[in-house]
Amino acid sequence: MQTYIRLTERDNVAVVTQDTPRGTEMAGVTLLQDIPQAHKFALTDIPKDGEIIRYGVTLGYALDAIPEGAWINEHMLRLPAPASLDNMPWGTHIRRDLPEAPVRTFMGYRNPDGGYAGTRNILGIQTTVQCVQGVLDVAVERIRRELLPRYPNVDDVVPINHAYGCGVAINAPEAVIPIRALQNLCRHPNFGGQLMVVSLGCEKLTVDKLVGPENNRSENVIVLQDCRGFEAMMNAILSMAEAKLKILNERRREELPLTDLLIGMQCGGSDAFSGVSANPSAGYAADMLVQAGATVLFSEVTEVRDGVHLIAERCVSADVRDKLAEEMRWYDHYLAEGEVDRSANPTPGNKKGGLSNIVEKAMGSIAKSGTSPIVEVLSPAERPTKHGMIYAATPASDIVCGPCQLASGIGLQVFMTGRGTPYGLAAAPVIKVCSRNEMKDQWPDLIDVSAGPVVTGEKTIAEVGTELFHKIINVASGLEQPFSEKYRLHNFLCIFNPAPIT
Repeated sequence: MQTYIRLTERDNVAVVTQDTPRGTEMAGVTLLQDIPQAHKFALTDIPKDGEIIRYGVTLGYALDAIPEGAWINEHMLRLPAPASLDNMPWGTHIRRDLPEAPVRTFMGYRNPDGGYAGTRNILGIQTTVQCVQGVLDVAVERIRRELLPRYPNVDDVVPINHAYGCGVAINAPEAVIPIRALQNLCRHPNFGGQLMVVSLGCEKLTVDKLVGPENNRSENVIVLQDCRGFEAMMNAILSMAEAKLKILNERRREELPLTDLLIGMQCGGSDAFSGVSANPSAGYAADMLVQAGATVLFSEVTEVRDGVHLIAERCVSADVRDKLAEEMRWYDHYLAEGEVDRSANPTPGNKKGGLSNIVEKAMGSIAKSGTSPIVEVLSPAERPTKHGMIYAATPASDIVCGPCQLASGIGLQVFMTGRGTPYGLAAAPVIKVCSRNEMKDQWPDLIDVSAGPVVTGEKTIAEVGTELFHKIINVASGLEQPFSEKYRLHNFLCIFNPAPIT
């Protein structure tokens, strides 16, 4: 078993694969301290203000001199300036020789609205405002208990509850982001083209604004303030739900090309192995998917910002590069308005897992995008117009990124973690991939795929990536359920709203 990992010849640090005691000889040096698993040690003497290099890039500068064999942690680095967004070279690293996909079709639900296919058959019930959630939650419980058993071809009933809709500056310029997210969620491929909306009646996000006046009809919309009491609300919701369930029950899976599949990639609870095992394995699977014609989104602005120049090199045009820079600038400004910068991102858990700063986290994060050309860049919650690898700008927060990717239309999400999280989505299955064997041992019935054998040297990235590719196809085809879906581990939909709340 390998005891340490050095990623490039330029690196002047290495990461230990297990807790390693002081005095251990490895990589030609003697450790001066006990080094926790996934943490770094110096391969050479590093002077004050000297570069600390991992992934072949400068993570930061030493605040004080660091001797060979010393433990390097987050308290010892000064963050470098962010990469310039001006005139980034584009198209200089376009790879066409992607790994061959072992299959090129899956069993999905054809989208009656056109576009990407569904991976599940779900009655999605939209809401215009958080005020209706209490009533809708009671109704959904009754629908699942009383109605759903009659319609065996329907997988679930999912309320699209959220905290937007009223008490907000609905016409503020940035309100376009949450409104676009909710509008696009109404058309999610897993909802089979069936529109059902529960409104209160006095909110700022009107039904017309959410679904358009052409869809504001009695067969699609229930206004609670028009109902004569609670029982009337229940009867209206259950009656409409049954009409929609009858239609959805006629849907059937069919063999579809992978060009009809849209996948999201996200990571959370990352550690220093995430960029060594889990994310590169996901990137390999993503390259296979793209090679077969599928479309893959990756996101999380602060976890791309320090590697943005590497993403630009994969952009297929100057227009794509310019949109990438535009999204980065917007987020830089958004953070500055809150008097913070990208360094606010790493969590205590990230640091405990060996990530010293946002640069190190970002270099590991972008590995989940693989090596495919970047064909498009999306603003938060936008729908893709191209096929291939797409950068979808979103916040890095798991529970905000997930709804943004859902709004973009993903039928399935692959989620990488080092520290562990039970995160999940109700509207689409989430496959959980861990970066180390200890995480799989700790949560054997929550982690679907372990990339830990890459860390120990027992498997290659290609082997784990191919395993993950097959898992993706099986889950998308309804042949398997990931643990988060099996146990209904569904997070609240936190809709990204950078506009003022009134």
